[in-house]
Amino acid sequence: MNHVVIAGNGIAGLTAGDTLRRLGHEGPITVVGEEPYATYSRPALSKVALAPGDELDVGTLPGPTHGATELLGRSVTGLDVGGKVVNLDDGTRLSYDGLIIATGSHARRFTSSEREYTIRSLDDASRLKASLVDRPKVTVIGGGPLGMEVASGAIGLGCDVTLVHPGTPMEMHLGPLLGGILTDVALERGLKTVDAMVSSVHEDGEGMVVTLTDGAELSSDIVVTAAGDLANTAWLADSGLLVDGRLVADERLRVADSIVAAGDVVWVDRGEGPRRTPIWTAAIEQAKVAAAALLQGDEAVPLDFQSYFWTDQWDLNLRMSGPTPQGVEPL
Repeated sequence: MNHVVIAGNGIAGLTAGDTLRRLGHEGPITVVGEEPYATYSRPALSKVALAPGDELDVGTLPGPTHGATELLGRSVTGLDVGGKVVNLDDGTRLSYDGLIIATGSHARRFTSSEREYTIRSLDDASRLKASLVDRPKVTVIGGGPLGMEVASGAIGLGCDVTLVHPGTPMEMHLGPLLGGILTDVALERGLKTVDAMVSSVHEDGEGMVVTLTDGAELSSDIVVTAAGDLANTAWLADSGLLVDGRLVADERLRVADSIVAAGDVVWVDRGEGPRRTPIWTAAIEQAKVAAAALLQGDEAVPLDFQSYFWTDQWDLNLRMSGPTPQGVEPL
């Protein structure tokens, strides 16, 4: 194992590179990152980027220790597994001895309209924050952590916000008890909720219209879609690595010979079928195992971690570790 290419400069790519060095890899490392920025805290985008004030401060992460050659603002476009070559958008071909796939995911969208916003990057957050200065009427689609954090931030900036979500917001992530408590607080703070599924979204003059599955329509100035994400696997379409369109890895995050993966892009099969876990802490733990498996093979310790995430909304901070509680009464 000499030259390692890491496709992706998010927290999974950063952690994988640092782990390679910690485990003694002395060969060259090249990191390819689609965004032109150093790695930052992506969960902070919806937690602090919409806070009052002009600054867009998502905090800083410790600098990398991997000493890699960083190709930022560049995208991977294809992979030749047999030739061990990664293709980039500028025509560059990177040969590798080992490859770590950490290309993350992108937000689901209903339209290509500039008035439909998502939050997956610093640029996304900056654009949304700028749009909220004039206090537009906002429809948020999706009542998970991202949707509720965006709704909380927008209301804090003085916007009229309606959130569309089937059932109780946050219930899938926190269970009915905590989900209900957060929803009650949100309603007290002025959030309007609609219990429904979205059929379509379209522009109408200077605004947006969200059509629900029952035919009802909601009008607003802008729409923020927080309805999940899709793994960035299009560049792997001709690689032969995808299984039913998914990048599937084993319990040591191995995808193929000399190829491992980590983060939002990968489905991990630990014996119970492939599962994707698109949360910050999962990306970190997967990256540690993936880097070790690339160097150590079967000697690497399999993935074994407990799910953990946190959310800041409505001036509350909640942290969840382990399985989602399903009871309606406090323990």
